Amino acid sequence: MKTMRFLALAIVTVVSLVLSACVPAPSAPAAPAAPAADTAAPAASAEGTFTKPHPILGDIKVRQAIASCIDRDALIASVYPYVEDKAALRMDSFVPKTHWAYKGPYQDYPHDVAAAGKLLDEAGWKLPEGAEAGDGSFRVNANGDTLKLTLTTTNSALRQTWSAVAEQNLAECGILLVRQLTPASWFFGDTSGTKRRDCEMCAYAWVGQADPGGQTLYACNQIPTPANNWEGQNIMGWCNQKASDAIVLANNTLIKDDRIKAYDIVEQEFGKDMVSLPLFQRAEAQAWSNNLEGLKVDPTEYGTASATSWKLKDGKDTAVLGFTQEPSTMFELVVDAAVAREIGQLIFSTGSTGYSYDFQPVGQKALSTIEAGLATNTEVDVKPGDTVWTSDGDSAKLEKGTKLIINGETVEYDGTSALKLSQLKVKYQYNPSTWSDGTPVSIDDFKLGYKIDCDPESGATSFTICHSIASVDWGTDLEYTVTYVPGSQYPLYFLGPIGTHPSHQKIADGRTLADVPAKEWQTLPEVTEMPLGDGPYMITEWQKGQFMKLTVNPHFTPAPAIKNITVTFIPDTNTAVAQLISGDVDWLDTATLGGGPEVQTVLDATKEGKVQSQIVASPTWEHIDFNLFQK
Repeated sequence: MKTMRFLALAIVTVVSLVLSACVPAPSAPAAPAAPAADTAAPAASAEGTFTKPHPILGDIKVRQAIASCIDRDALIASVYPYVEDKAALRMDSFVPKTHWAYKGPYQDYPHDVAAAGKLLDEAGWKLPEGAEAGDGSFRVNANGDTLKLTLTTTNSALRQTWSAVAEQNLAECGILLVRQLTPASWFFGDTSGTKRRDCEMCAYAWVGQADPGGQTLYACNQIPTPANNWEGQNIMGWCNQKASDAIVLANNTLIKDDRIKAYDIVEQEFGKDMVSLPLFQRAEAQAWSNNLEGLKVDPTEYGTASATSWKLKDGKDTAVLGFTQEPSTMFELVVDAAVAREIGQLIFSTGSTGYSYDFQPVGQKALSTIEAGLATNTEVDVKPGDTVWTSDGDSAKLEKGTKLIINGETVEYDGTSALKLSQLKVKYQYNPSTWSDGTPVSIDDFKLGYKIDCDPESGATSFTICHSIASVDWGTDLEYTVTYVPGSQYPLYFLGPIGTHPSHQKIADGRTLADVPAKEWQTLPEVTEMPLGDGPYMITEWQKGQFMKLTVNPHFTPAPAIKNITVTFIPDTNTAVAQLISGDVDWLDTATLGGGPEVQTVLDATKEGKVQSQIVASPTWEHIDFNLFQK
């Protein structure tokens, strides 16, 4: 029972990190800004707020010195003492090194106290006479002012730990760092913290995605001020026109090669200007028994995506997966939990996988890209009363005052002018598959998927894609063509937006699933507990709070080598690790194992040859933003 989803990375484990990763805001109206490499020109403000360069951080040499002072390997060691290959977690860009948009290496800042000291001397911040770097003395300027800065971040244990090391690093360079640890509710508040640029140096995390985005973070017209009602997320106040133009281009074309070139420009300028210091990607671990083969470990895809390749060395037919969470339902449309997605990959076939921040067709015959000739993106005339895609990320009737994004700028429609918007038309084609009762998947199943998943009473967690669809033309085979609302330029347009439900399935009261209203679906056992699927496995038993048993879908080809899977629900991570080491469990995913102290136990067991494990550079990465202007 494949459902329509707002397709992004197949990595819902990062949902638990929402408080540490801000969601990009809608584009803001353009604000006057002058390009500069060493300093930023902020949006004009009636109050004069953030128009004066910060006396310390406004100097690029100081920012570069701070970057060289901070020993990122030491930061990593403080929170992940078990990570040996620290280079695998270090970043030199706002894009992870394994991402399709990364073409580095870019300008990096290795830990070098001497080089940092030279830069600070040139910037006019010198050690007192007779003092030496690292002796506890702090630098001063010609007026005798101490080189003092405040680092504001959340009070999470992870940031308390690494920021204490950063404080020591900066002290060795003669910089007095005051750490201000705040509740996440304030730091990420709607009217406080980062939203109001209320920090000199701000430390938090972003979550890397297949679509790098970045326009709200790095464009000149995305600098939040009182004058624009604090819209945008460029809290650094960075305005490098070359980078700004490139980030707008990267987010206003759907041609991948053009996007790569544009992102490369932004990443080069980002490193040179040192307006934000990437620190490290968080560490996550997976572990599995020596008996399990074929598991594919990847930062942006679940291990269960490789289940059809799994084998057991001892020839037995049952693998045991350990989870510390249990799905509330298997009706994927209404749940975002990682465990539901992972088990769902065993039951339902997938249109594509999401390895290494990119996508690979599986159920789809091919990714429906413009380059592949399966999509067009043409300019169309729109007039008042037409449905268009707005800057708020939703559809609406075009009228005076409607805000649209055109060429990367937010434009308010005047109500009368002729207007053209880009409109996507995309054909999606699928490979044949078969439901576990032996019925082939049909175009009627796609039609039911569209009907139910876009019904307001379905309980779906998002209707964004539904609202972006203007019309669907159904083919006679397993294909359909979607015409999107003018102005909708979803970067992942090439992924099929419509899933399937088994329209033929009979439920207990004698009705077929196609005849059941959407509002009833959340209460149907045939949907929530024992769904019919077309993936490699099917659920045969679910004892809530204890286990779930799955067996091979007899109509799935090629048949997986492992015939049965038992999912066992374990109360805590320590117990899960103990069961793995004892041989009672074959695999623990990143959501269960995470990056906590239990990882050390697993690594020790790995060295002893008892289990296998791998540390993954998570898409979530820590960084420090420099606020280039003061209030």
